[in-house]
Amino acid sequence: MENKLANPAPLGLMGFGMTTVLLNIHNAGFFPIDSMILAMGLFYGGLAQVIVGIMEFKKGNTFGTTAFTSYGLFWLTLVGLIVMPKMGLADASPAAFMGWYLVLWGVFTGFMFIGSLRYCRAKQFVFGSLTILFFLLAARDFTGSTLIGTIAGFEGIVCGLSAMYFAMAQVLNEEYGRTVLPVGELTRDAKKPAMATHAA
Repeated sequence: MENKLANPAPLGLMGFGMTTVLLNIHNAGFFPIDSMILAMGLFYGGLAQVIVGIMEFKKGNTFGTTAFTSYGLFWLTLVGLIVMPKMGLADASPAAFMGWYLVLWGVFTGFMFIGSLRYCRAKQFVFGSLTILFFLLAARDFTGSTLIGTIAGFEGIVCGLSAMYFAMAQVLNEEYGRTVLPVGELTRDAKKPAMATHAA
């Protein structure tokens, strides 16, 4: 009997997408950071994505392993940056230094966006919008601009929703055996659509 492994990408995408939406509702100025956002960052955005990255490793997917594990650890480090100063374990990072933290994540995501160009349009949108988000957040921290932070918040909500859409598209399309939610598959290369459904 063939041992067919499940596609772990929707789990990771939902963990990323839902946590991103919630954090950016805060960035847009609607609510302060509270235990709900921190808990999502620790467990669904953080731990769940790291687990998915390990599952992608098992499937031999270098892109998915790198993406999910990295962004899972991003959420864990972000929670640490918020919580550690409150616990007296470390000094809070200055805004300008946080800007460099976000720039580095933007550079990483930019390279991942280039890699995503081999896959479906939905995947490209997730990584493209995330690259923009990181650089907007970095610009907010460098300049102290509330306006840039608000723009970043709304852009981040769109980014998170796109990841949630991509996750549910993979689940529903697989369950029904047809395209329920389109993801913009690249038909010029028959191998690309198949790969797109098994990576995030």
